[in-house]
Amino acid sequence: MEDPQLTALFRKLTRGTRWEARAEIGLQFGNGHAQGMIRVGELYYLSSVELTEVPVREANRADGYDRSPGKGIGRLFAFDGAGRLVRETILGEGDMYHPGGLDYDGESLWLPVAEYRPNSRAIVYRVDPRTLAAEEAFRVPDHVVGVACDGRNGRLVGYSWGSRVFYEWDRTGRLLRAKANGSHFVDYQDGHYAGGGQLLLSGIAELPVPGRAEAGAARYELGGLALVDLDALAAVHEVPVALYSPGGHVLTRNPVFLERAGDRLRLYAVPDDDRGALLVYESERLGAEREGETEEPPASGGSAG
Repeated sequence: MEDPQLTALFRKLTRGTRWEARAEIGLQFGNGHAQGMIRVGELYYLSSVELTEVPVREANRADGYDRSPGKGIGRLFAFDGAGRLVRETILGEGDMYHPGGLDYDGESLWLPVAEYRPNSRAIVYRVDPRTLAAEEAFRVPDHVVGVACDGRNGRLVGYSWGSRVFYEWDRTGRLLRAKANGSHFVDYQDGHYAGGGQLLLSGIAELPVPGRAEAGAARYELGGLALVDLDALAAVHEVPVALYSPGGHVLTRNPVFLERAGDRLRLYAVPDDDRGALLVYESERLGAEREGETEEPPASGGSAG
């Protein structure tokens, strides 16, 4: 069900909005390098890649790519509010082993699995959330970072490596639109339909640290959230995020799910690799609650649903 107050509250976020940590729920399984996440009922669905061979940048490759394909395993996990693994499945084919951001249309999960390099290829999967049985929906001749569902018309919206291009397809994969992303704030990593023809996106930009611009030097992680109008395929409100994980990563590094909790926004994230944690934050009050409506935050280590 759409919640028009979700996007209204999101538009009140600013750089100065205060966020409070509410829970840190350790995941009781190896989550690899997590990519996308959504909550459906009492379960969380998390896509992830396990790299077994890191892609290596190579100039003048005969295949035209800027790096080798590397090797890895793409997974989709379902876990509960205590961080316990409920089920998992492997997704991908050959060099396409990198899952991305995912969304739920009320019936199925949708997510891409791409090669781990730009300007490559991807498979878009439709997944039954009850069993994690996956079927190929269509293929795309580009690296697709994430897929979201337009709740008004059933169309699918994707975004490319670095979120430089938005794509819109019907459910058979027929391309309806491709549009350059006019925002260069952060690279979108995960996104979900928020109602009213708008999409909530999260992401990261890795920026050079002054005086340490040499290759291999540590980079500053700038996190951000965006509200994108699906008719214009353009951001209408963006805010930075300066919240960090126990592993030192910005909260919006990859998987993020946002929902409304009364007159606050609740943010779920899994920014750390391997044995990470589901981190839960809530914003300060952003508007008047509806009369009689309250919602308690999840307790640490307990159900966050």
